[in-house]
Amino acid sequence: MSKARVLLADDHRILAEGLRSLLEPEFELVGIVEDGRELIAKANQLQPDVIVADITMPSLNGIEAIEQLKKAGSNAKVVFLTMHHDVMYANRAFEAGASGFVLKHSAPDELLTAIRQALKGRTYVTPMIAGELMNLYKSGTGQQKNTLGKLTSRQREVLQLLAEGKSAKEVAGILHISTRTVEFHKYHIMEELGIKTGAELVQFAIRHGIISI
Repeated sequence: MSKARVLLADDHRILAEGLRSLLEPEFELVGIVEDGRELIAKANQLQPDVIVADITMPSLNGIEAIEQLKKAGSNAKVVFLTMHHDVMYANRAFEAGASGFVLKHSAPDELLTAIRQALKGRTYVTPMIAGELMNLYKSGTGQQKNTLGKLTSRQREVLQLLAEGKSAKEVAGILHISTRTVEFHKYHIMEELGIKTGAELVQFAIRHGIISI
């Protein structure tokens, strides 16, 4: 019986290499990528059964990358492995189409369990936030509290790239749009979020796990 094929996305190379030794006895690790755009490219190329992804990654964060893959028709199961224990990240992850949510400081066996459950078509949530996530769903406040939900997918892409310090011209080149369009998106992002300066935009991106310090 062939092993399930796993693609790993994490910009911390040492951690990613450590996960290799955890995954390879049971799964075929088909690749390791370090940013969200590379994740999309490799997922389309390699067609893995499971994607294990961090949330905070350069260029495009994990949740945005997975949303784009799912909209494009990817059938890969997705397990997020992240340091973010805030239940709102889990909420966003499952809205994007994830099958599992595991914290990086959880026991290693949790990740293996999450992958196994995903392959069976089930959902796995780390026990550390499972109760809190259930309460969030019951209260119906998840979408209401998700500030990022006010922005379009393209606006969130622009937000991340600008927060990473890229110029409007650089963002335009990456996204294959005009500089004027980037400025248009930036204006609406700042208006929607009530942000007045570039520094506030960066602070917002850090608080919401879009970029890391």
